[in-house]
Amino acid sequence: MKSKIWLVVLAALVLPIAVYLFQGIGRKSPDVAPTEAASTLAAFIKHPNPKDIPAFSFADGQGTVLDLSHWRGKVVLLNLWATWCGPCRKEMPELARLQKLLGSPDFEVVALSQDLKGAEASSAFLKDSGADNLALYIDPKATALAALQSAGLPTTLLIGRDGKEIGRLLGPADWASKDAQDLVKAALDAK
Repeated sequence: MKSKIWLVVLAALVLPIAVYLFQGIGRKSPDVAPTEAASTLAAFIKHPNPKDIPAFSFADGQGTVLDLSHWRGKVVLLNLWATWCGPCRKEMPELARLQKLLGSPDFEVVALSQDLKGAEASSAFLKDSGADNLALYIDPKATALAALQSAGLPTTLLIGRDGKEIGRLLGPADWASKDAQDLVKAALDAK
């Protein structure tokens, strides 16, 4: 019995190291500086064809019930976040900056709180994180997480004017970067 336990422990320690080393075999070092090579949007998954988004509803800061059809005809960057999420706090000022840079009748950052604490805590979070130029949207039952099959927070979807998901990113990003702006501009230019 002890030998089986040791085998499991050994496998748990060795397997991740082996996978890491195996994945690195044959990789070339990038020819650019690490800061240039590591875009926070590198993990953005762009779909070959835009995908339908399951229906779900949420509320704005005044309690009005909405769904994504409210933004039909607009490009939307939908960001799911919560007050307890450290990476969410880090990227929230970048989302606010993107809204300031590109926000228009054709584009909006929709930051949708998945926090169970409700509107007051979510509003305070936006203010404390320097993102109080973003409108408050809350989903206190976290229905969007399940509907969008999100594996965690933050999760951000780029949604086209037709209401379909162009792509998504799990994890934080520098949403005010040139790469992010180019991603949004491409969606705005799409017919």
